[in-house]
Amino acid sequence: MTHLPRPRSAPGEPSSAPDISGTVIVTTVASDSHTWNLVFLQLLLEERGYRVINLGPCVPDSLLLSECLRHDPALVVVSSVNGHGHVDGLRLARTLRGHPDLATVPVVIGGKLGVSASAAERGRQAAALLEAGFDAVFDDGQEDDLRRYLDSARPAPALTGARSGAPGAP
Repeated sequence: MTHLPRPRSAPGEPSSAPDISGTVIVTTVASDSHTWNLVFLQLLLEERGYRVINLGPCVPDSLLLSECLRHDPALVVVSSVNGHGHVDGLRLARTLRGHPDLATVPVVIGGKLGVSASAAERGRQAAALLEAGFDAVFDDGQEDDLRRYLDSARPAPALTGARSGAPGAP
Protein backbone atom coordinates (compact mmCIF):
# COMPACT_ATOMS: atom_id res chain seq x y z
CA MET A 1 0.00 0.00 0.00
CA THR A 2 1.24 3.47 -0.85
CA HIS A 3 0.92 6.02 1.89
CA LEU A 4 0.41 9.59 0.77
CA PRO A 5 -0.11 12.48 3.16
CA ARG A 6 -2.97 14.90 2.95
CA PRO A 7 -2.35 17.84 0.62
CA ARG A 8 -0.28 20.58 2.24
CA SER A 9 -2.07 23.50 0.61
CA ALA A 10 -4.58 25.48 2.61
CA PRO A 11 -8.19 25.86 1.47
CA GLY A 12 -8.40 28.25 -1.45
CA GLU A 13 -4.74 27.75 -2.44
CA PRO A 14 -3.66 25.97 -5.62
CA SER A 15 -3.40 22.19 -5.58
CA SER A 16 -0.45 20.68 -3.78
CA ALA A 17 0.19 18.06 -6.48
CA PRO A 18 3.93 17.53 -6.79
CA ASP A 19 5.76 19.78 -9.22
CA ILE A 20 8.72 17.65 -10.21
CA SER A 21 10.17 19.01 -13.39
CA GLY A 22 13.93 19.14 -13.78
CA THR A 23 16.53 17.38 -11.67
CA VAL A 24 15.79 14.39 -9.47
CA ILE A 25 18.28 13.07 -6.92
CA VAL A 26 18.19 9.31 -6.37
CA THR A 27 19.84 7.89 -3.25
CA THR A 28 19.85 5.21 -0.62
CA VAL A 29 19.98 5.67 3.12
CA ALA A 30 23.38 5.63 4.84
CA SER A 31 23.20 1.96 5.83
CA ASP A 32 22.11 0.58 2.45
CA SER A 33 24.77 -0.70 0.05
CA HIS A 34 22.42 -1.87 -2.70
CA THR A 35 22.69 -0.36 -6.17
CA TRP A 36 20.35 -2.24 -8.54
CA ASN A 37 17.36 -0.39 -7.12
CA LEU A 38 19.04 2.95 -7.83
CA VAL A 39 19.80 1.97 -11.43
CA PHE A 40 16.17 0.92 -11.92
CA LEU A 41 14.94 4.24 -10.50
CA GLN A 42 17.39 6.23 -12.59
CA LEU A 43 16.22 4.52 -15.78
CA LEU A 44 12.56 4.96 -14.83
CA LEU A 45 13.05 8.67 -14.22
CA GLU A 46 15.20 9.24 -17.32
CA GLU A 47 12.51 7.56 -19.45
CA ARG A 48 10.17 10.28 -18.22
CA GLY A 49 12.61 13.04 -19.21
CA TYR A 50 14.11 13.90 -15.84
CA ARG A 51 17.76 14.69 -15.33
CA VAL A 52 18.89 12.21 -12.66
CA ILE A 53 21.74 12.50 -10.21
CA ASN A 54 22.36 9.05 -8.76
CA LEU A 55 24.35 9.41 -5.52
CA GLY A 56 24.88 5.66 -5.19
CA PRO A 57 24.80 3.46 -2.10
CA CYS A 58 25.59 4.21 1.56
CA VAL A 59 24.98 7.96 1.23
CA PRO A 60 25.57 9.82 4.50
CA ASP A 61 22.82 12.27 5.44
CA SER A 62 25.32 15.15 5.26
CA LEU A 63 26.26 14.27 1.66
CA LEU A 64 22.63 14.13 0.56
CA LEU A 65 22.01 17.47 2.27
CA SER A 66 24.97 19.12 0.51
CA GLU A 67 24.04 17.64 -2.89
CA CYS A 68 20.45 18.85 -2.51
CA LEU A 69 21.69 22.35 -1.72
CA ARG A 70 24.10 22.21 -4.66
CA HIS A 71 21.62 20.94 -7.28
CA ASP A 72 18.28 22.34 -6.04
CA PRO A 73 16.38 19.17 -7.02
CA ALA A 74 12.73 19.13 -7.95
CA LEU A 75 12.40 15.74 -6.22
CA VAL A 76 14.47 13.45 -4.00
CA VAL A 77 13.83 9.70 -4.28
CA VAL A 78 15.19 7.57 -1.43
CA SER A 79 15.29 3.81 -1.90
CA SER A 80 16.19 1.13 0.61
CA VAL A 81 16.18 -2.64 0.33
CA ASN A 82 18.10 -3.66 3.45
CA GLY A 83 15.18 -3.32 5.87
CA HIS A 84 16.57 -0.28 7.71
CA GLY A 85 14.94 2.40 5.56
CA HIS A 86 12.43 3.24 8.26
CA VAL A 87 15.02 4.00 10.92
CA ASP A 88 17.46 5.77 8.61
CA GLY A 89 14.62 7.50 6.77
CA LEU A 90 13.28 9.12 9.93
CA ARG A 91 16.64 10.72 10.61
CA LEU A 92 17.14 11.66 6.95
CA ALA A 93 13.74 13.36 6.62
CA ARG A 94 14.35 15.42 9.74
CA THR A 95 17.77 16.44 8.41
CA LEU A 96 16.40 17.57 5.05
CA ARG A 97 13.28 19.24 6.46
CA GLY A 98 15.40 20.99 9.07
CA HIS A 99 17.16 23.04 6.39
CA PRO A 100 15.06 26.04 5.29
CA ASP A 101 16.12 25.74 1.63
CA LEU A 102 14.89 22.14 1.49
CA ALA A 103 11.76 22.35 3.60
CA THR A 104 9.43 22.21 0.59
CA VAL A 105 11.36 19.96 -1.82
CA PRO A 106 9.28 16.83 -2.46
CA VAL A 107 10.99 13.80 -0.90
CA VAL A 108 9.70 10.25 -1.28
CA ILE A 109 10.96 6.94 0.10
CA GLY A 110 10.32 3.37 -0.88
CA GLY A 111 11.48 -0.21 -0.84
CA LYS A 112 11.92 -2.63 2.00
CA LEU A 113 11.72 -0.10 4.80
CA GLY A 114 11.49 -2.55 7.70
CA VAL A 115 11.82 -6.21 8.53
CA SER A 116 8.29 -6.82 9.79
CA ALA A 117 5.87 -8.88 7.71
CA SER A 118 2.97 -7.25 9.54
CA ALA A 119 0.91 -4.86 7.43
CA ALA A 120 -0.05 -2.97 10.59
CA GLU A 121 3.60 -2.43 11.51
CA ARG A 122 4.45 -1.31 7.98
CA GLY A 123 1.53 1.12 8.20
CA ARG A 124 2.86 2.55 11.47
CA GLN A 125 6.31 2.93 9.96
CA ALA A 126 4.89 4.69 6.90
CA ALA A 127 2.89 7.05 9.11
CA ALA A 128 6.04 7.89 11.08
CA LEU A 129 7.98 8.57 7.87
CA LEU A 130 5.23 10.89 6.63
CA GLU A 131 5.17 12.66 9.98
CA ALA A 132 8.95 13.10 9.78
CA GLY A 133 8.57 14.89 6.44
CA PHE A 134 8.37 12.47 3.50
CA ASP A 135 5.77 13.38 0.89
CA ALA A 136 5.03 9.77 -0.02
CA VAL A 137 6.01 6.29 1.15
CA PHE A 138 6.03 3.32 -1.23
CA ASP A 139 6.12 -0.23 0.05
CA ASP A 140 8.42 -2.77 -1.56
CA GLY A 141 7.22 -3.77 -5.02
CA GLN A 142 5.05 -0.71 -5.70
CA GLU A 143 6.76 0.56 -8.83
CA ASP A 144 3.37 1.19 -10.44
CA ASP A 145 2.38 3.51 -7.60
CA LEU A 146 5.65 5.40 -8.01
CA ARG A 147 4.99 5.67 -11.75
CA ARG A 148 1.52 7.08 -11.08
CA TYR A 149 3.01 9.56 -8.60
CA LEU A 150 5.55 10.71 -11.18
CA ASP A 151 2.98 10.85 -13.96
CA SER A 152 0.67 12.98 -11.85
CA ALA A 153 3.40 15.60 -11.51
CA ARG A 154 3.07 18.87 -13.33
CA PRO A 155 4.33 20.44 -15.56
CA ALA A 156 6.06 18.15 -18.07
CA PRO A 157 9.68 17.39 -17.20
CA ALA A 158 12.31 19.87 -18.32
CA LEU A 159 15.95 19.00 -18.64
CA THR A 160 17.17 22.38 -17.42
CA GLY A 161 17.46 21.32 -13.78
CA ALA A 162 15.64 24.44 -12.62
CA ARG A 163 12.66 24.18 -10.31
CA SER A 164 9.55 26.02 -11.38
CA GLY A 165 8.67 27.15 -7.88
CA ALA A 166 4.98 26.82 -8.65
CA PRO A 167 2.69 27.92 -5.85
CA GLY A 168 1.17 25.09 -3.93
CA ALA A 169 4.05 22.69 -4.56
CA PRO A 170 4.77 20.74 -1.38
